[in-house]
Amino acid sequence: MTAPATAATGAAPAAEDPAATNPAAPTRRRPAFHTLRIASVEPLCEDAAAVTFAVPDHLADAFAFAPGQSLTLRRTVDGRDERRSYSICSLAGGAPRIGVRTVPTGIFSSWLVNEVRPGDSVEVMEPTGAFTPDLTTPGRHVLIAAGSGITPMVSIASAVLAADPVSTVTLLYGNRRSDTVMFADDLADLKDRHPNRFQLAHVLSREPREAELLSGRLDPDRLAALLDALVEVESVDHWWLCGPLGMVTAARELLTGLGVPTDRLHRELFYAEEEPVTPLRHSDAASKGPVSTATLILDGRSTCAVLPRDRSILDSAQRSRPDLPFACKGGVCGTCRALVVDGEAEMRRNFALEPSEVAAGYVLTCQSYPVSDTLTVDYDS
Repeated sequence: MTAPATAATGAAPAAEDPAATNPAAPTRRRPAFHTLRIASVEPLCEDAAAVTFAVPDHLADAFAFAPGQSLTLRRTVDGRDERRSYSICSLAGGAPRIGVRTVPTGIFSSWLVNEVRPGDSVEVMEPTGAFTPDLTTPGRHVLIAAGSGITPMVSIASAVLAADPVSTVTLLYGNRRSDTVMFADDLADLKDRHPNRFQLAHVLSREPREAELLSGRLDPDRLAALLDALVEVESVDHWWLCGPLGMVTAARELLTGLGVPTDRLHRELFYAEEEPVTPLRHSDAASKGPVSTATLILDGRSTCAVLPRDRSILDSAQRSRPDLPFACKGGVCGTCRALVVDGEAEMRRNFALEPSEVAAGYVLTCQSYPVSDTLTVDYDS
C-alpha cells in the first residue's frame, strides 16, 4: 500500500456551482472517442487476432500515434459502459492496429477475436500512453516480452529500426509453444529486412528447442543467461519490458541489480485475464461511514460531490460526473490520472505513474480513496 498522496499546495480553488464553468482554468486536451470502422481482422494464432481500424481523413491527425501507445475501446454491455485498452501493434507507417488474445469470460477479447467483422463500427479513443521511444536519437534497445506483451513491442521495434540506420533492437520473447506466438510473421519479416540490426530470440516454456537456453520459462535465471550470451548490458540505451506483472517485476529487479539506471527501464503490464470493470451503481444507498467533500475539476468545470471513503474516487465521483475518464480500472493504463490539488487521497495500487508524478501529487483515481475531510482533484492538470 502506498502512502497517501497529498496536495503540493495548500491553497484550494473555491468550489463552484456544479454547472459553473471557469473559463480561465487551463485545460489539457483530453483524448476523445470516435466511431471507427474495422478495416480487417487478421488471425494471428488460434486464440488471437490483429484488428485494424480505418481512419477517415478528417480524423487522421487525431489518430496519429507514437509506437508503444494504446487505443481504448468502448461498448455497452447489459447497460454498462465497458472499456478496455489495447496496445497499438502497427508496423512503421501502418494504420492503427491492435493485437487481441482471448481470455476466459473476456467480454471484450472474445468479441473482438471471434465476432467483429470488417465494416463493423467500434467506439475508439484517440491514442494515449507514454511507453514510447525517442526516435530522434539513435540507440540500442532491448525488448523483453511475454505472451500478449509483444503487442507494443512490434510497433516499437519496427519504428526504431525504420527511424535510423544505426539503431539496433534485441527482442527476447517468451511463449508457451510455437503455435501461441503472436506476430510470428511480422517478426520474421523484420529480421529479414534488418538482419544485422534486429536480434530475435524466441523462448518457449512447453516446447523443447534445439538450444537449451531457449527452452523454459523466461524467468530471472534464464533471462540472466540470455543477457550474458546476447547482450552487452552496459551498452544498452533503453530497456522495454512488457508482460504479466511477475515477469516484468522480476526482469526489472534483475536489471537494476546489474546496474541498469532506472531512467533506462520502461515497463508496461499485461494481465493473464481481463479484470472486470465495476459497474456504476446509481441505486447504491448513501454511505453510512465517513465521507469527504470533494471538488472535481474536468474540462474547466468544477463539480462538488460527497464521496464515501470506502470506495475509489473514480467509482464514487462518476455518480456526479459520468464523463470522468477511465479505461482499465486496474491501475495500469493511467487514463484516470489526476492531480490532488488540496487534501489527501490514498493510492493503493499504481502501475502507470512514474515516481516523479506521484511525488508531485498525481494519483490514479480508480485506485485512490479519499482520506481528508475536503479534497480537490484536478483532471485537467
